Amino acid sequence: MTGLKIYVDRLSQPSRAIVIFCKVNKIEFEEFKVELLKGEHRSTQFKEINPMGQVPAIVVGEFKLFESHAILSYLACAFPGVPDHWYPADLFKRAKIQSVLDWHHSNLRRGAATYVLNSTLAPALGLPLNPQAAAEAEKILGRSLWIIESFWLEGDAKFLLGSDQPSIADLSLVCEIMQLEMLDEKDRDRILGPHKKVLQWIENLKHVTKPHFDEAHEILYKAEEGMLKQLLAVGNRMGTSTDTTLPSNSDDVEDNKM
Repeated sequence: MTGLKIYVDRLSQPSRAIVIFCKVNKIEFEEFKVELLKGEHRSTQFKEINPMGQVPAIVVGEFKLFESHAILSYLACAFPGVPDHWYPADLFKRAKIQSVLDWHHSNLRRGAATYVLNSTLAPALGLPLNPQAAAEAEKILGRSLWIIESFWLEGDAKFLLGSDQPSIADLSLVCEIMQLEMLDEKDRDRILGPHKKVLQWIENLKHVTKPHFDEAHEILYKAEEGMLKQLLAVGNRMGTSTDTTLPSNSDDVEDNKM
């Protein structure tokens, strides 16, 4: 047993990335659910782990760490047996992966999370839907998807940066895009449909991480069956206040605090 504890909510895309990474790489862990829609991330108990009140966070002995990209980097380096392709020892390759992760913060995440919030999730957070903000976010999201397709996915490579194997950047970005499962099918197809390389890339990652990818995303797949409405209703009943960390964008960017 590694003694690794992870604090996550699987509604959160970076939380899912941590869960998938650990399971794919056979890293043993104990999972603690922090329900964002119930405001559990604001509890005194959780803030002793992450004073920022965001998921995911991990604890190993006395060591505590938050911010999903930092966690993924740590896990890839700290646990024996993790294949090199996830976070290569080669510093040039590692720096390239970091460049994708840094780009992710202010581009794909800003577009996807803000769109999902203002088109779907806002009522559960005590906020009104904002069509204008959603439209602006959709432009950022569309441009981000275009950049992934035309730049980060080089040639016919299966994964980012021309690689035939995934890195932590692939996992982080694909989990971000999967948040669009919260949308209705028409909106999702309108946004993702034109980006065939992106869709194939998502399928590539699903394939190499199965069955863990689908298992981690089960909560989103059930959205089409009405589960999302139930989750949003829970948030409304709990009186989720506007200072909450958004479940659609749970760490890493300033935009996630209302």
